[in-house]
Amino acid sequence: MLRIAKALLARSPEPLRAFALKHRELLKFAVVGGTTFLVDNAVFYGLKLTFLEPKPVTAKIIAVLVATIVSYVLNREWSFRTRGGRERRHEAALFFLVSAIGLVLSSAPLWISRYVFGLDTPQVSLLTQEIADFMSAQVIGTLIAMVFRFWALRRWVFPDAQARPDLRLAPVRDATHEAA
Repeated sequence: MLRIAKALLARSPEPLRAFALKHRELLKFAVVGGTTFLVDNAVFYGLKLTFLEPKPVTAKIIAVLVATIVSYVLNREWSFRTRGGRERRHEAALFFLVSAIGLVLSSAPLWISRYVFGLDTPQVSLLTQEIADFMSAQVIGTLIAMVFRFWALRRWVFPDAQARPDLRLAPVRDATHEAA
């Protein structure tokens, strides 16, 4: 994976390469978000269409929990791999707290759309309701939660830059030269 990323960067135009290097944590965070979005949907629909067909809310709760665990591992080990500064239990607790606040923030636009603006049937057509649901939950809510999570993870969960050395990028010392 690292080799592919380096090859892509080497072939990129200089302004794009400089941007990618400057904002690598944000780009990695976005890739993790896209990955966990796919995990969430795969688990949700896998459960909803099989074992938990009569219980879609239970299927969604399980899907969100699985995606949050995957998000923690990927963010800790990849997006913010050089950050840290906290005991792992404390870090994980803060991560899940930030994720819970993000869940509330991402749900708020859908709640406002449905219960404040009344964008649900029979007040509007089913198509209008579904478009409003998608825009408020999947677009607006996701963007609000993403900005909050990125800021909060860097600020509280993984606060110290360079707290953990990036071992893959460190030069490897040759023991034969040291002995000579």
